[in-house]
This record gives sequence, structure tokens and C-alpha cells, in this order.
Amino acid sequence: MQYELRYRVLEPRRQTYQNVIDRLGDQPASRYLEATLDVEPRENFHYRPTWAQDRELYDERFSALRLTDPYSYTDPRQYYYTPYVTQRAALHDEFGKTLGYLEARDLLAKLPEAWHTVLTSVVVPLRHYESGAQLVSVSGARFAYGTSLEQCCTFAAFDRIGNAQMLSRAGIAAGGGTAEALKEAKRQWLDGEHLQPLRRLTEEMMVVEDWAEGLLAVDLVDSLVYPLLYQHLDEAALLGGAGAYSLVAQHLATWYADQRKWLDALLTCWANDPERGEDNRAALTRIAATWADRARDAVASLTEAIDQALPQAASTTVLGDLADAHAIAWTKITGGAA
Repeated sequence: MQYELRYRVLEPRRQTYQNVIDRLGDQPASRYLEATLDVEPRENFHYRPTWAQDRELYDERFSALRLTDPYSYTDPRQYYYTPYVTQRAALHDEFGKTLGYLEARDLLAKLPEAWHTVLTSVVVPLRHYESGAQLVSVSGARFAYGTSLEQCCTFAAFDRIGNAQMLSRAGIAAGGGTAEALKEAKRQWLDGEHLQPLRRLTEEMMVVEDWAEGLLAVDLVDSLVYPLLYQHLDEAALLGGAGAYSLVAQHLATWYADQRKWLDALLTCWANDPERGEDNRAALTRIAATWADRARDAVASLTEAIDQALPQAASTTVLGDLADAHAIAWTKITGGAA
């Protein structure tokens, strides 16, 4: 008896889900689009927020920065749950390997005295800043209008906790496997004169009602802190015999480069919205005027402390260059909001 095998192709009745078909037509779509487009509810809510009865549970009026269509913005990284978790697992796995290498040789505890001071009194205390930034991102996750926006904020909130954990682990390693460096970091955050401007700014950003303004205020600080501490000092560490610091800093610099992708795209989308772009640019101008100088002053207090320990790093000079460069970049993206 002979058998003949034949293939038969069954055409699907439709290529994707209805939420995607309504926007893009019946064609194959990425998992990201299927998990994002029009997922957030828009009607049939059971109640209004008791603390804001003029608002719906999901309401674009929670921010002055709005989009005509919230789904005109999409995450350029195409993150939904699975690719996000995969990427971050890889990042923290690499950090764990780096830290294991440093701990096995006690390299962070053996840093030159000046570099050890900078690490324990300036860098590790920023785990508390990361915790504050996490709460600001949670606000965006709750109040942003549209899944494409809120999921970026949700992922950023998890990232901030991850950053705080990386700094905490570096602090433990710098303390020779004890929590002494973390206790000193907390004391510095609460009482260190050089950290009080940033601490105050962090606490004020945490209570900003407009979720987008809070998020951008944090970004104005990030745009100075991350290039300064994890790129500029990375290079200075390589030249100054503190390679262990460089090994830690590279992971945080990698995260910041990823963070910039979705934020820069969002700024561009706000500024160029066909109906609300003009109002958005005005709001961006106000936000920059409110927070940019304060962010620079807060980080300047950190650079003064760094320069006392590492005058060869010239961190104060670098800070000025970073602030100017960011102002130019902001102006380019927003068409004048600097």
C-alpha cells in the first residue's frame, strides 16, 4: 500500500485581532501592536475617581501634554511584556556576572581612596533618587492616556527599581560584603549637604500632579546625572586606575541609552502633533523653564563634591557642557521649547 502526503494551506479568516484591524486593516501585525493598540478601556466605567469626580478613570486631562490620537505614538523599542523581560533579564544577568568578578577580587572595596569616596558618598546614595523616580514613573503608568504611553511608564518604573538594586549591590560590594556602605549612603542622602538639593528636587517631583511634567522633570535630571556619572566618570576611571568603577558604570550607561529611545520619540510626537502640537510646545517650554535650572543646580552640588575628591575629573566643567548640549537637543526636538 502506498501513501501520498499532501500539504493543504488553510487561510485564516482574519490576520490579526479586531483592535488592529480597525486601525490598520486585516493584515498581519506584530505582537507589539496586537498587545498595544486600543487596549485601554474608553467607556463603560463603573465609577469616577472619588478624589477627582470631574475625571474618568482613564482621562487625557491628567496632563497638559496630549496627543490627538494617543496611539499615534508607539514605543520604538517595540516592548511588550515578553521582549521587555527578556532584555532586562539579559542586562541584569550581565551585571551579575560583572559584579561577581568584582566581588571575587574585592575590587570595589580596593578602589583608590578618592574613587571609593565618590562611589559611596555620591553614586550609591542615588539609589534613593532612583526610588523617587520610580514613583514618578508609576504615576505615568496610572494616569497616562493610552496603552502605548502607559506601558512605557510601567517598564520605566520597573527599570528604576532595577537601577536602585544595581547601585545597592555595588554598595554592598564596596563595603566588602557588608551593608555599611548602604548605611553611609542613606546617611549621606538624609544629611549630606551635597545631596540635599537633589533630595529636595526628587521629593517635589514625586508630588507633581501632571504625570508628564513629573516624568520630564526626572528626565532633565537624568540627562545630566547619567552622562556625568556613568559616561564621563567612566572614562576618567579608566585613566585614573579605577577600572572597577568603569565596569559598574557601563551597565547604567547602557540602560540610559535605551531609556532615551522612547522618551525622545515621545517628545517629538508631542511637539509635532497635528492638532495639539502648538499647545504641547508651550507646555514643554513651561516645563523646561520650571525644572531645567533646578536640575542643573542640584547636579552641580554633586559635581562640587566629586571635584573635591577628583579634581582631575573636572566634573563641573563637564556639567556645563552637558546642560548646554541637552538644551540644544531639546530645542531641536520641540522646535524652541528650551
